[in-house]
Amino acid sequence: MILINTEIVNRISQLVTQALVVDATDEKAMLEAGVADCDSVVISIGESIETSILATLIVKELGIKNVIVKSASNWHSKVAVKLGASTVVYPELEMAKKLVESIVTPNILEQIKLSKDYNLAELVAPKSVCGKTIKDSNIRTNYGINIIAIRKRVPIINDDGQSDIKEEVNMVPGPSDEINQNDVLFVVGSEKSLAKIKKEGSL
Repeated sequence: MILINTEIVNRISQLVTQALVVDATDEKAMLEAGVADCDSVVISIGESIETSILATLIVKELGIKNVIVKSASNWHSKVAVKLGASTVVYPELEMAKKLVESIVTPNILEQIKLSKDYNLAELVAPKSVCGKTIKDSNIRTNYGINIIAIRKRVPIINDDGQSDIKEEVNMVPGPSDEINQNDVLFVVGSEKSLAKIKKEGSL
């Protein structure tokens, strides 16, 4: 049995145009709720895989093209894809992957997929480029990646007269900007280029 928490629905109703309690496994109820008029639908039912699958099927039957499904297992993901889900999100698996990445390649802090072949990555500046300008580091030439921003930790004196550290982000770094130790680089590169950095652990 799935319990409906109406309190959550009431809270979110203050933030959205419309919030309803509807049986997602009832096609007629979903139709009357106006689901067929939606451009995208997110199905985030974690308590019951069976309910999630049935809701996905109904939403696809109603003609929704962009359907995003939260998955609870590999099997669930495969079924959702077979039913026509545009995107399947498996939070536990994604977090596990990120944990492994952080252990294997601690210099890579975060990655975001921009397209099929290119990612945006946040990485700690390798020792081999510290003290060099972006131009002299030859990062683009040697690795095919572009630095699009640099986050620096700058020592300051705070209002109490104490030494402190402030973070500053250079959103438009130029060829003559210097890369220093402990800088965090935001780079864009292909899967192949970033894989090379991961493998070597440093530039």
